[in-house]
Amino acid sequence: MDTALALLPDFALILLGFGLRRYMHLGDHFWTGLEKLVYFVLFPALLFNALVKNPIDWAAAPPLVLSGAAAMVVAMLLALPVRWLSRISPVSFASQFQCAFRFNSYIGFAVAGKLHGAEGIAAMGILTGAMVPLANIAAVSMLARHGSTGVLRELARNPLFLATLAGLAWSAAALPAPQPVLGFLGRLSEASIALGLLTVGAALRIRGAFGDGGHGAAAWFVAVKLAAMPAAALLIARALGLTGIYFDIAVAFAALPTASSAYILTQRMGGDGTRVAWLISMTTLLAMLTLPAWMALL
Repeated sequence: MDTALALLPDFALILLGFGLRRYMHLGDHFWTGLEKLVYFVLFPALLFNALVKNPIDWAAAPPLVLSGAAAMVVAMLLALPVRWLSRISPVSFASQFQCAFRFNSYIGFAVAGKLHGAEGIAAMGILTGAMVPLANIAAVSMLARHGSTGVLRELARNPLFLATLAGLAWSAAALPAPQPVLGFLGRLSEASIALGLLTVGAALRIRGAFGDGGHGAAAWFVAVKLAAMPAAALLIARALGLTGIYFDIAVAFAALPTASSAYILTQRMGGDGTRVAWLISMTTLLAMLTLPAWMALL
């Protein structure tokens, strides 16, 4: 109950974003601009600031990354049978496949901050930054026959991945961080989570995706993302001896809903964007129940 109450303000921001998009009539241009601001400026500042200001446990970081990668691989393997057991088209499967393992970093940083403050955000930054290449390679490879987007191009222009690399390099080199710079990044960081969660809510789409079937496949992808993947992460993290902050972050990461970037990639590569948008929205809404439940086990 305490965990659910702690996360309630963050989920309320998501619902507020959903309402604002529909009732304030700010227009798609406003929300597109806001999402770009969060994605390219505010969240990279949050990541870099957290990694520079908080010491990294380099001994525990590899098991953390390994647990996240192993949980993602489990989710991918569980999602594969849908390709042969359902009646959805190959392009629709390739599009929805990524919804079983991609993660919403905006919600992840909000949850990490609630659990362990700036240290939790730094740990989540390490894990999400390390998992971005794996997620992109798997998603782009499955969609590759339907488009021309390359994995390296996706990584080269992913600001969260680049900010993580920069923050880790700065921390490993033990370089000094001027206080005015940290203050500036701190101000940007303060705005990032609230605005990021509003954009998550504004992007929710819950109607009109399955007029010609595919409900069973969608339900399976949702179950893999919100139940199987966090269960795998919990067991693997324990087996690897993770404890404390890094154990909590490993499970929280795996329990996150699907990222909105899955829709962007699908659209860019000519996939089934309608169903991907529905899956993103459904995992986000259901995560309001499942995420606190998983956090209560920590």
